[in-house]
Amino acid sequence: MAKFEVGIYNEEVRARQREGLRHKDLSADWADVHYYDVEADDIDGARNKMMRKYPAERGYVIESVDPKY
Repeated sequence: MAKFEVGIYNEEVRARQREGLRHKDLSADWADVHYYDVEADDIDGARNKMMRKYPAERGYVIESVDPKY
Protein backbone atom coordinates (compact mmCIF):
# COMPACT_ATOMS: atom_id res chain seq x y z
CA MET A 1 0.00 0.00 0.00
CA ALA A 2 1.09 3.52 -0.74
CA LYS A 3 0.94 6.47 1.66
CA PHE A 4 -0.93 9.68 0.93
CA GLU A 5 -1.48 12.99 2.67
CA VAL A 6 -5.11 14.11 2.49
CA GLY A 7 -6.16 17.70 3.24
CA ILE A 8 -9.75 18.21 4.35
CA TYR A 9 -11.86 21.06 5.79
CA ASN A 10 -15.52 21.67 6.54
CA GLU A 11 -17.40 24.14 4.34
CA GLU A 12 -20.29 24.41 6.82
CA VAL A 13 -17.88 25.69 9.48
CA ARG A 14 -16.41 28.18 7.00
CA ALA A 15 -19.87 29.41 6.04
CA ARG A 16 -20.86 29.93 9.69
CA GLN A 17 -17.66 31.85 10.32
CA ARG A 18 -18.37 34.15 7.36
CA GLU A 19 -21.74 34.87 9.01
CA GLY A 20 -20.07 35.50 12.36
CA LEU A 21 -21.60 32.34 13.84
CA ARG A 22 -20.36 29.03 15.23
CA HIS A 23 -21.14 25.58 13.91
CA LYS A 24 -23.42 23.67 16.29
CA ASP A 25 -21.31 20.47 16.32
CA LEU A 26 -17.81 21.21 15.04
CA SER A 27 -15.03 23.39 16.39
CA ALA A 28 -13.92 26.49 14.52
CA ASP A 29 -10.61 24.88 13.56
CA TRP A 30 -12.49 22.83 10.94
CA ALA A 31 -12.52 26.00 8.83
CA ASP A 32 -8.82 25.28 8.33
CA VAL A 33 -7.42 22.36 6.39
CA HIS A 34 -6.63 19.27 8.48
CA TYR A 35 -4.01 16.90 7.07
CA TYR A 36 -4.17 13.13 7.52
CA ASP A 37 -1.81 10.36 6.50
CA VAL A 38 -3.70 7.58 4.72
CA GLU A 39 -2.58 4.22 3.39
CA ALA A 40 -4.33 3.06 0.22
CA ASP A 41 -3.65 1.37 -3.10
CA ASP A 42 -3.92 4.63 -5.04
CA ILE A 43 -5.12 8.26 -4.88
CA ASP A 44 -8.74 7.28 -5.53
CA GLY A 45 -8.57 4.73 -2.72
CA ALA A 46 -7.21 7.34 -0.31
CA ARG A 47 -9.92 9.81 -1.34
CA ASN A 48 -12.66 7.19 -0.95
CA LYS A 49 -11.38 6.15 2.48
CA MET A 50 -11.54 9.75 3.70
CA MET A 51 -14.93 10.39 2.09
CA ARG A 52 -16.39 7.53 4.11
CA LYS A 53 -15.05 9.02 7.33
CA TYR A 54 -15.71 12.66 6.40
CA PRO A 55 -18.76 12.73 4.08
CA ALA A 56 -19.53 15.61 1.74
CA GLU A 57 -23.15 15.61 2.88
CA ARG A 58 -21.87 16.77 6.30
CA GLY A 59 -19.94 19.65 4.73
CA TYR A 60 -16.48 18.09 4.44
CA VAL A 61 -14.39 18.99 1.42
CA ILE A 62 -11.28 17.13 0.35
CA GLU A 63 -8.89 19.83 -0.79
CA SER A 64 -5.92 17.67 -1.70
CA VAL A 65 -4.63 14.11 -1.97
CA ASP A 66 -0.87 13.91 -2.42
CA PRO A 67 1.50 10.94 -2.45
CA LYS A 68 3.96 10.81 0.44
CA TYR A 69 7.49 9.81 -0.42
